[in-house]
Amino acid sequence: MRTAEIQRETRETTVWLTLDLDGCGRADITTGIGFLDHMLGHVALHGCLDLTVRATGDVHVDAHHTVEDVALALGAACDRALGERTGIVRIGHAWVPMDEALAFVALDLSGRPSCVLEVTWSGLSVGGLPVTLIEHFLASFATAARANLHARVPLGRDDHHQAEALFKALGRALDAAVRLDPRRAGTVPSTKGTLGGGPI
Repeated sequence: MRTAEIQRETRETTVWLTLDLDGCGRADITTGIGFLDHMLGHVALHGCLDLTVRATGDVHVDAHHTVEDVALALGAACDRALGERTGIVRIGHAWVPMDEALAFVALDLSGRPSCVLEVTWSGLSVGGLPVTLIEHFLASFATAARANLHARVPLGRDDHHQAEALFKALGRALDAAVRLDPRRAGTVPSTKGTLGGGPI
């Protein structure tokens, strides 16, 4: 079973999260930030992940700490559920349109965290969430998941559509990357023989 449960507590937030990489897209998410709940629901549905999130945080200050800690918990859950990462496809990508917007995500579960995002937003926030926190979410997720993530939105005018396409693409890229390839059974998809820390 490729599942994980993460409990993360700080003086700013409390996050409890469960993840099943081999789920069917069920999502039960409450973070106190409606737009984040909406985006995580897209990741679960389009990634065929079963995801439960319960988060409380100092949203009276702003959304930053909750967004960051939920992203770290989700990344840590992916890392834990993948174990030694044997038999996985490892690399996945997806193009997703959303009306006038078009988003692309490429993901490598390499063990080497990195995140690059290219998107031009029309405003400072979407759904009440500062757009800077979308990049911060992706970077925090990539760090904890030990993944190389590239994302870009080359087309789009509506910030909601751009964000939604981006998170749908993340889900689909993650679904592709975590899949088990029967041709790689028992092996790690790396010439180094490991997807742990350090160069591969």
